[in-house]
Amino acid sequence: MLTRTPIKIRGYHLDLYGHVNNARYLEFLEEARWDFLEQQVDVSSFTGSGLGLAVVNININYRRGAYVNEEIEILTSLARLGNKSAVMHQDVVLKGTETLVADADVTFVVTDQKAQKAVPLEGELREVLEQWQKKDA
Repeated sequence: MLTRTPIKIRGYHLDLYGHVNNARYLEFLEEARWDFLEQQVDVSSFTGSGLGLAVVNININYRRGAYVNEEIEILTSLARLGNKSAVMHQDVVLKGTETLVADADVTFVVTDQKAQKAVPLEGELREVLEQWQKKDA
């Protein structure tokens, strides 16, 4: 599934150089991942099951500055499933265009919240994650 999360650039997102500070993109990407997750599952049921998601690696490429009053859109999809981790791919574009502002691959694991350990992506859990890859928005 591909989700689209719009964000309007505000003054408080900017750094001294007048463009979005690089660290802010991590917040934008997280907002879009929450949006993606909310469109897949009932988040309270998921967290109530004792499972959680933990980001273990982010690789981000900055392609163009984003400036106050511009609108961006973050396209989020589940790109790959491994045995213990998965990767979400996220593109940040100027809304209504194909102009790439940034792109990122975010590796995450599903954790057993009580044990604080990653769980294997197998069985029913894997089936659920595979559905996240197949759905079209």
